[in-house]
Amino acid sequence: MKFRSLTTKRAGRVALAAVPVGIAASLLMGGVANGAVPVSFAVSGSTFQVGASELDGTGFSQYAGVAQEKGGAQHPVSIANIGSADLHNLCQSVVSDTPLGKIGLLITAGAGKKPATATDLQISMTDLKGDATFNNIRIGVDASTVNTKAKGSVGDFAQDADSVVIKKLQQTAWSTQASVFTLNGLHLQITDGTTCF
Repeated sequence: MKFRSLTTKRAGRVALAAVPVGIAASLLMGGVANGAVPVSFAVSGSTFQVGASELDGTGFSQYAGVAQEKGGAQHPVSIANIGSADLHNLCQSVVSDTPLGKIGLLITAGAGKKPATATDLQISMTDLKGDATFNNIRIGVDASTVNTKAKGSVGDFAQDADSVVIKKLQQTAWSTQASVFTLNGLHLQITDGTTCF
């Protein structure tokens, strides 16, 4: 899958690090205060890591939400939607404490020339690191009017962009879902606690 080069589009480009901290805080806390959009399924009691050497995506939006466990516990999250994404050197890991010690599940995919791909990707996260470039970004739009299928609540703060590239991606998330998730070169292993980063 090919994406339009971002190097030729100077207008509207912005680095994630340049988004003011106050905006990020209002994005999350404003939505939570207004009831926010919940994650569409009950989450487990554990976060997990998602890493990739590069994510290339089109149709991006982000707004506040809530991840809720079956028992009722709620966790404020930032919900990111990407219409289609290529994930190079994808890694997902979760570690649990058990009577046998730390047990981990490590999944890798998308190495070499065939990245992992996702359609209608939605990630509910609490932390994101990486070098990001957005094409035609809009910051401060109403969450109910973002340019993705999934949308937030009326009046909530959001941002969207035509496309996004994130290099050295590191995320801590409560949930990930997609209409199609293709894991080329899938490798799933049980570990003694190995994590993606």
